[in-house]
Amino acid sequence: MKSLQGKKSGRLHGLDTLRALAIVIVMLYHLNIQGLLPSNLNSIARIGWIGVDLFFVLSGFLIGSQLIKAYLLGDQPSLMQFYTRRAYRILPAFFVVLLLYLLVPIWREAPGPYAGWQYASFTWNVLLLGYPENRAFSHVWSLCVEEHFYLVFPLLLVLLMRRPALWKSTAVLLLLVLGGVGLRAWLFRSFIMAADDERGYLMMKFIYYPTYSRLDGLVVGVSLAAIRLFKAQWWARCTRHGGLLAIGGLAFVLAGLKLCDFNYPNPDLPMSILFAFPVLACGFGFLVASAICETGFLRTSVPGAGTLAALAFSLYLTHKSVAHATHRLLPGLTAQTGWQSLAIYAVTCLGAASLLYLAVERPFLALRIRRESTEPVEGVQREIHFDPAI
Repeated sequence: MKSLQGKKSGRLHGLDTLRALAIVIVMLYHLNIQGLLPSNLNSIARIGWIGVDLFFVLSGFLIGSQLIKAYLLGDQPSLMQFYTRRAYRILPAFFVVLLLYLLVPIWREAPGPYAGWQYASFTWNVLLLGYPENRAFSHVWSLCVEEHFYLVFPLLLVLLMRRPALWKSTAVLLLLVLGGVGLRAWLFRSFIMAADDERGYLMMKFIYYPTYSRLDGLVVGVSLAAIRLFKAQWWARCTRHGGLLAIGGLAFVLAGLKLCDFNYPNPDLPMSILFAFPVLACGFGFLVASAICETGFLRTSVPGAGTLAALAFSLYLTHKSVAHATHRLLPGLTAQTGWQSLAIYAVTCLGAASLLYLAVERPFLALRIRRESTEPVEGVQREIHFDPAI
């Protein structure tokens, strides 16, 4: 574990636990779609799509904390430094995997892929052509959402902090959430409700994948970071009862799943399309708060969670392809969708993710650290240590 995680000073273990949980359920969901899971895991795997919503809340909280903290010391975060750090963290591993998709046919878990420039420009999720689930590397949509967030949020924060006011920030955050509900309602009525066929495809194209419709989790995460850093008394009062926060979070998550009938957002269930995302975001926000407060049981270190958290990005990029290639290359061992096959997929996916992490992610993170050590420190961005994705 130490070889993968490195120094953990000041690390919030509860966030590792949530990050590990998120990547595990996302992997189960995708393997289930590919028909590679034992049937008795289907009931759990079919709700694994909510792991992406948890990732969004975590990302909003962590990136929000990183950028907002500078203002507490009377400074302003360096946007160039932030974008450079993001590039070192995301782009090397991403482009290695993208090249594999473009050049190695057996790497593709589905036909395709789309044109390389759509992936490289992170516009895949807003320029969908054809049913996305039937094309390779479709899970890159959530990375596109993250990249758009990294690009726009720092600029919005600088604008809001020129003349900071609680009412302005609150109004912007509420506008993004309520505006998202209204936008999904308009998109549903305009493009989906009247469709005779392909309603599922239209829902994915206009609502599920595009960034403009998936800001709820990021907004909740940023709101948590702002309350924790700017309103310490509010935060202290809210986090005195970590167990209640966790229970409330689970209740909201169950309510969000109930809106979807414990399945995927369904165009035949309009309420799931309109409200499931903000309800899930609130639930995961409560869980994140519980995970970092002193009284939260999620704060406890879980064996293996730190390693999975460190590998989460590499696992996210590679798990669908590696499972598919394993199934193709080892038909005798994976012909039956049983526990033996699942164990083999787990080993190969973890092995491939570890290789990508050690050969690409970690060297570029080390290069980033060396580069920063030769430059003057601007703001306090590098003081945040509790997420391997930063």
